[in-house]
Amino acid sequence: MQIFIDTANTEEIKKYYEMGFVDGVTTNPSLIAKENNKPFKKIIQEIVSIVNGPISVEATADKASEIVKQGIEYQKIHKNIVIKVVMNEEGLKAIKELNKKDIKTNCTLIFSANQALLAAKAGATYVSVFVGRLDDAGNEGIQVIKDTTQVFKNFGIKSKVISASIRNPIHVIESAKAGADVATIPFDVLDKMIKHPLTDKGIQKFLDDWKKVKK
Repeated sequence: MQIFIDTANTEEIKKYYEMGFVDGVTTNPSLIAKENNKPFKKIIQEIVSIVNGPISVEATADKASEIVKQGIEYQKIHKNIVIKVVMNEEGLKAIKELNKKDIKTNCTLIFSANQALLAAKAGATYVSVFVGRLDDAGNEGIQVIKDTTQVFKNFGIKSKVISASIRNPIHVIESAKAGADVATIPFDVLDKMIKHPLTDKGIQKFLDDWKKVKK
């Protein structure tokens, strides 16, 4: 399973990319807005200069024709840009047109296997199932991942399933077990995945014992 970091903060991206496990980045307008009024294009250019992998950038237009125009412009920034498109009628039309132009897309705000199937049929490169938000609403987010991966497997669908809206490390492991191709993870959850109290305890024990050894 690939790991994308879900942030637009370049310092966070650098920190985890240097550790060797980040395969790509996902952004959205809310994450971009957190970056202290830095120009949008500058943020994206900085990200693609750090990470050699898929970088999802969300289109903000509400009509298919405008989404396609934005997608074409975003793709000019770098070949690794993936156009994030919301799951609705106009979004599906845009995905179809962008696919014709060989521009990769990430269909976002998916909450059911039905939506994921339609996005894949339209030509989406990735489909992002929002696990955490489903859980928040009293649904089983991981079950939607399981249903989606099973449907895609049954019919040899090539769209990749992204487990998005990750809330905790358990979501990551459950997503991997459910067959998600990608988990896109906030930096604070990545930090929790790295650490474990028994690891910290073991390190301290080794250091304490080393002090007793004659040098």
